[in-house]
Amino acid sequence: MSLELRHLRTVCAIADAGSLTKAAAALGTSQPALTAQLQRIERALGGKLFVRGRQGVVPTALGEYVLERSRLLLMGMDELVRGAAAHPQGEVRLGGVAGPILPGLIERLGGDQVSSFTDDSPRLLCDLVAAGRLDAAVVADYREHELRPPTPLRCEVIAEEPVFIALPERHPLAVRAEIGLAELAGESFVLAPPDGGGWPECFLLACVRAGFAPRTPHKASDGWVIREMVTAGGAVAPCRATFAESPGLVIRPLAGTPLTMRHLLVWHPDGPLAERAGEVRRLAAEIFAAHARERPKYVGWLGLRRESDDARPDRRRP
Repeated sequence: MSLELRHLRTVCAIADAGSLTKAAAALGTSQPALTAQLQRIERALGGKLFVRGRQGVVPTALGEYVLERSRLLLMGMDELVRGAAAHPQGEVRLGGVAGPILPGLIERLGGDQVSSFTDDSPRLLCDLVAAGRLDAAVVADYREHELRPPTPLRCEVIAEEPVFIALPERHPLAVRAEIGLAELAGESFVLAPPDGGGWPECFLLACVRAGFAPRTPHKASDGWVIREMVTAGGAVAPCRATFAESPGLVIRPLAGTPLTMRHLLVWHPDGPLAERAGEVRRLAAEIFAAHARERPKYVGWLGLRRESDDARPDRRRP
């Protein structure tokens, strides 16, 4: 099941009411139907959100995290809805996941004539484009978890990027040019929380295929926190190939490239950016390419990849 805004509102309603019976009445549904919906939401998130007590239902640790995140998302959505009618004529409204592409587009498309909204959830950003609250969004998906934007949205690939691994500079594997995923079986991982678009499911699946279930005691979405967890805490973290190295932290490719992500531009065919979608996608690709050129490990990996492709028998000229 894919999580939607209505599911987040359901979780918040249960927490606010303090019981499934009261929440069902507030939402205009039956208690059994609400219980079944909550169970589907919990399966999608991978754990219990509430436990029953004498005073009703109480959020679990996962529930507290989901509630905090949900309230922030819903507040942002409400703010967008309130401000949509008042946005200046001709202003471009862009959304995007964290990364260099969205800031670059803001600069290229006019700076003060652009408003923006950033979030980790590609599905939320697509929903906002579909609802006319954003003109376009830069989102990401992963191999075997390809994004299917809701009808009638259009989508084009900006760039593809492998997933690398960030590890402490002092780690024994840091001297290697590339690392097999199976070699990390005993490590403690820092993982970004679920984005509703395939992460971290794609990473967990890759680990299973490599023969192990990863230990993931740390969850963090902020890049600074991830760096600190790796450099000071000794953990390792899957990361974008364009994630910058820093003192105490190195980036290494994963052998065989078991994980790949795509950067995508999503827009509405009847929206104000529809006629400029090709131009915006081209600008986004240029921004990503310029950013990638500043990452030596990624540039080196690309060079080796091209040499390997050129050496393949089916690529040789007769």
